[in-house]
Amino acid sequence: MALFNRKNNDAPATTTVAVDPALAALTGDYAIDPAHSSIGFTVRHAMVTNVRGSFGEHEGSLKLDGSDPANSAASIDVKIASVDTGIADRDGHLVSGDFFDAEKFPLMTFRSTAAEQLGGDTYRVTGDLTIKDVTRPLAIDLEFNGSATDVYGNERVGFEGSADILRSDWGLTWNAALETGGVMVSDKVKLNFDISAIKAAAPQA
Repeated sequence: MALFNRKNNDAPATTTVAVDPALAALTGDYAIDPAHSSIGFTVRHAMVTNVRGSFGEHEGSLKLDGSDPANSAASIDVKIASVDTGIADRDGHLVSGDFFDAEKFPLMTFRSTAAEQLGGDTYRVTGDLTIKDVTRPLAIDLEFNGSATDVYGNERVGFEGSADILRSDWGLTWNAALETGGVMVSDKVKLNFDISAIKAAAPQA
């Protein structure tokens, strides 16, 4: 089920595909549910394996438009000190000045600037990712997983997706050379997003 309907390429430029009322009903403001969402990363370690981590503390909001993706938006704030790779010493190194310098730069943020449907249930959200006061554009490809009303009566939507970045573009340059060649930590990092968001209640008349 596609969240947004695109223009029909076979129709005249002034004609658009009719909007599904069920999809239009999803239009609204949503708060990301941190208890049922995950924001994490995967990075190659020592050239031979992957290290995976996540950020336990984050908050954000979505504005969804079931008729026009260009009117949709996303905002996410991630607390750097909440990074968790399963090894305390490694987490301590990541929040230190060698990497994120969490004491000086406590948040990683994303603010969308555009949204588009790529096809079916796949979308691309483009925006500004800020790490350590460095802001650069980032495009995130997301799959819309659907919508549901949970047992508490909350209207939920779900998305999952990823984006590849070069950490050096955001000033994360620490590394160590290996005796066998190569480096300890890859420059390429995959960011992973698994988002569940709850629709805000409609204002009372």
